[in-house]
Amino acid sequence: MSFDSLGLDTEILKAVQDQQFQNPTPIQEQAIPLILAGKDLMASAQTGTGKTAGFSLPILQKLVNLQTDKQKEFKQGKRPLYALILAPTRELAAQIWENIRDYSRYLSVRSLVAFGGVSINPQMMKLRGGVDILVATPGRLLDLVQKNAVDLSTVKILVLDEADRMLDMGFIHDIRRVIAKLPKKRQNLLFSATFSDEIKQLSKSILTSPEVVAVARTNSTSEQITQYVHRVDKSRKRELLSYLIGRDQWRQVLIFTRTKYGANHLADQLNKDGIKAAAIHGNKSQGARTKALADFKSGEITALVATDIAARGLDIELLPFVVNYELPQVAEDYVHRIGRTGRAQNHGQAISLVSIDELPQLKAIERLVKAKIPELTTDGFAVNPNIKPTVSDQKLRIKRGGRGGKNSVVKSNKTPKPTNRSAKSQKIN
Repeated sequence: MSFDSLGLDTEILKAVQDQQFQNPTPIQEQAIPLILAGKDLMASAQTGTGKTAGFSLPILQKLVNLQTDKQKEFKQGKRPLYALILAPTRELAAQIWENIRDYSRYLSVRSLVAFGGVSINPQMMKLRGGVDILVATPGRLLDLVQKNAVDLSTVKILVLDEADRMLDMGFIHDIRRVIAKLPKKRQNLLFSATFSDEIKQLSKSILTSPEVVAVARTNSTSEQITQYVHRVDKSRKRELLSYLIGRDQWRQVLIFTRTKYGANHLADQLNKDGIKAAAIHGNKSQGARTKALADFKSGEITALVATDIAARGLDIELLPFVVNYELPQVAEDYVHRIGRTGRAQNHGQAISLVSIDELPQLKAIERLVKAKIPELTTDGFAVNPNIKPTVSDQKLRIKRGGRGGKNSVVKSNKTPKPTNRSAKSQKIN
């Protein structure tokens, strides 16, 4: 199937060609016709599959159709808000808006992204001038509503992107407050990496007779990502990481820590080791986060150290390496983390540095992805057999369903292909 066969306007197709997209991805191929037909949609797709275009392109097409039918009304007076897209983080919201901006470059469409951490006044001014598509985080959207800067009563399409993450971050009450202000008659699109019980319950309260699309089995990892585990003493993780970056001459690596303090501390240590690094997390100003990401994409810095929430929605083209400096407490977050690499048709590598106290998390991750992750070793970094986990480590509770989630194993039917490369004493290219 080609984009030409999806019923998209020539101006939209021209913008798609500018992005050098040849053929629609599976999520785009299945979702676009359903959205154009006015169906509610519940879609699951692993990260990097093109889901943003999957809902952005048909929304733009429906706007084109509406503008054609009501051309005179659009030329006169203020434009009513047509589509509302909610995203859990600033970075994801910005990424969605940038894609919509690119896809609508040849159209008479006004779009805006609104999130916290920056002044609300410019966002209010643009909204008062009329916006067709608004991409927003839930908190900032409610701030705008409270200030009477946006009227949600005209919304025809609601999109919840990464709904699972919004639930994990505690946005459920904000989402329900937003939905209460929307017209009852509207089209609803819910995109989630997983179809957990919580997501299914949310969908029942929002969607009407939805079509269901799942282009990848729940909680599977991309076959384009080669995964490794490197056992190492906790006290030597930073030393090992710096050694791997230097030995194999990595030019771009995204590194995950569990805490904001840990991200700052590791970035400082890497800089002292002569590796240009920056941290990105929720306590950083939006300006600092934007600069760190821009410097990382341009190659000004080698290592970007991030927490899970800050890295959600990061879209970095051809990112070759992801390192789990610390394993996540929620096993599903492992899938999201390593999904920053191996996007589209590209290949990537994910390396997890695992100390003895993290073995319960590792076991939970391997149960989730239904595979034993190959192990690497490096000369000079053998695990000290005399180090034992502390009592608190042994009692560590492994969450399985995110914030407030159930402590149950989420099943997956897909098994990543095992690597046939030797994992021992192997150089990572």
